[in-house]
Amino acid sequence: MRYLVTGCAGFIGSTLTEYLVFNGHNVVGVDSFTGYYSAAQKVANLKSVHDHKSFDLLQKDVRALSTPDMAGVDAVIHLAAQPGVRDSWAEFSKYLDLNLEATQHILQLCSDSDIARMVFASSSSIYGNQDQYPVSEDAPTTPRSPYGVTKLAGEALCKAYSLNLGLQVVCLRFFTVYGPRQRPDMAIHRILSAAYSGETFRLFGDGSARRDFTYVDDVVQACQLAASSEVLERFLPLNIGGSGDISMRQLIEMAEVATGRTVRLDHQPSQLGDVDRTGADCSRARALLGWTPKTPVDEGLRKQALRISAAL
Repeated sequence: MRYLVTGCAGFIGSTLTEYLVFNGHNVVGVDSFTGYYSAAQKVANLKSVHDHKSFDLLQKDVRALSTPDMAGVDAVIHLAAQPGVRDSWAEFSKYLDLNLEATQHILQLCSDSDIARMVFASSSSIYGNQDQYPVSEDAPTTPRSPYGVTKLAGEALCKAYSLNLGLQVVCLRFFTVYGPRQRPDMAIHRILSAAYSGETFRLFGDGSARRDFTYVDDVVQACQLAASSEVLERFLPLNIGGSGDISMRQLIEMAEVATGRTVRLDHQPSQLGDVDRTGADCSRARALLGWTPKTPVDEGLRKQALRISAAL
């Protein structure tokens, strides 16, 4: 197949692009190398595929894509977005531009180019806090941050295009993705880096908050299956989560085992928009895509720790 992957130089995007290319597919990768974190890291993420005959890089904003860029594309996997729950309170206009306008533009291009399917990277942030866990896709959506609001609105845009213009859209609701190449602002990267450097890790809250962590290779498998498997629903939201939720205190203990180091903590108040818990019921993804997470958190932590230690 020929895929168009937006955000191809990012954490998930580069891992997906590498997987697709080395499994015989063609990839048109789109990335604008925004300054949210180091562009040099993003360039390094694409090193293994940059000169591959099955990879073409379009260094441009998603909103600058045009119909000719979609030529021959079988499916679009739209990962490009402005991340960050906390920053979304201060820079909401940027989130509207990069998470909503960009999504509407790619949806319109898919429709204009007769592309049958798009995979949209959504987020567990759309759920907010829930009364029962794990959450299914039918749970109420009550995002607690502007970032989560833009992801939920992105899903609504996808549904509107799907219902009115016939585009088949699979919305993958990712639950805290981690692994090698993870963004430097994300908790697991910061915990492991603090373990090796001896610097403190800022722990927001008392450590009781629970998260469902999902290893990046498992997420990549979900993206590829969502783009290529036969599904009957025109609009399909799916939870993509890990192997059960664990507390931040437990995560830090597991990171200490993975690194053989002690993590020094700097306790901070809980942050605006943070939720108490996430936890995914992935039975729908298992039934419709044949997808299940394969990587336990302790194993995934060891793999990410090895990558970080090798870079020191």
